[in-house]
Amino acid sequence: MRGLKRLRSAQTISVGHAFVQYIRRGHYELGIDTDPHARLKAAFTELTLAI
Repeated sequence: MRGLKRLRSAQTISVGHAFVQYIRRGHYELGIDTDPHARLKAAFTELTLAI
């Protein structure tokens, strides 16, 4: 593995990972009305429609 060369890259990966975990756990109002196993997919669908 090459690893992360810059601190900025590591921060971006860390923030993205935390964001996904918060969505999966239901801390955001994205995809909360769906099955917990499909919550991540529904949340990203909602995000693409909003953007």
